[in-house]
Amino acid sequence: MKPIDLRSDTVTRPTPEMRAAMMAALVGDDVFEDDPTVQELEAKVAALFGKEAALFVASGTMGNQVCLRTHGHHGDELICDDEAHIDWYEVGAAAALSGLQLRPVPAPGGIPDPERIAAAIRPPNIHHPVTSIITVENTHNRAGGVVVPLEIMRLVAALGLEHGIRTHLDGARIWNAWAATGIPLPEWARGYDSVSVCFSKGLGAPVGSAIMGTRDFITRARRTRKMFGGGMRQVGILAAACIWAIDHQLPKMAEDHRRARHLAEGISDIPGLRLIPDPPPTNIIVIDLSERSVSTEQVLDNLKDRGVLLTPFGVGRIRAVTHRDVDDEDIESAVSALRDVLGKR
Repeated sequence: MKPIDLRSDTVTRPTPEMRAAMMAALVGDDVFEDDPTVQELEAKVAALFGKEAALFVASGTMGNQVCLRTHGHHGDELICDDEAHIDWYEVGAAAALSGLQLRPVPAPGGIPDPERIAAAIRPPNIHHPVTSIITVENTHNRAGGVVVPLEIMRLVAALGLEHGIRTHLDGARIWNAWAATGIPLPEWARGYDSVSVCFSKGLGAPVGSAIMGTRDFITRARRTRKMFGGGMRQVGILAAACIWAIDHQLPKMAEDHRRARHLAEGISDIPGLRLIPDPPPTNIIVIDLSERSVSTEQVLDNLKDRGVLLTPFGVGRIRAVTHRDVDDEDIESAVSALRDVLGKR
């Protein structure tokens, strides 16, 4: 029996239709910039977000790091929130690859505080690193898929403009912000010097992300991508899957959110269990077990024995993520398993 895999929205498998699109893709050599399917994807994504140009990259981490390297210089400092993906899950790449120093700023509930960001900007001083980049993550993974409000996004972008600092949107799951609010994608990207988006999370493509910005920025970022080993050849095979995902999966993304709420509702009354946040705003459910005298490893093992896969998410916490390969029947089974494992103190 196939397990109900709620570890992440990255575990999806290509559909037969997506595989057919990949097989039929026209390809060239993307390092020579003559892969027509990659060019189609890049033009499509740039138009979706109202940016001048886009660049296909292998992963969300590569997308973020190409942007940071292209914006910054060795010894510069970037401001991010203290739970940001760039800080937690990118293997110290900003320091290792670009010589950038991170200055994490508290963002309670995943929502940046523009006043705290403004206070963290270094004044000109020979002793200080130069603040050259501000980053925002939307939706926010560690905060449980929270949507950073558009008004906050605009205030942060305005701070960057006021101080001459580049701004980067880590929009790996910005598609989910669109699905949750209906606010057009260009509005989320407006004012940001660079934006990264991921195709292999909620959209369900097997590989790939994109970054966007001005044509000049993307020209420079293409060189950075090559430096990082990201120059790919007949990669239109992968770009075709991303195009198919945008056309066919993006309109259905709200279904993932509905199923996340269904899962949360099914387990919300279990004693000593807390959902962060409650209800889940998008497709991520963080379950806090800190009030329970239980081992998260044992809980995960017990769930696995019942055919449900979740992932650890910090001390006393586990995470579930809904996606297109999980249907309503799977959610009912997951609720039943969670109640069976966690329903008793």
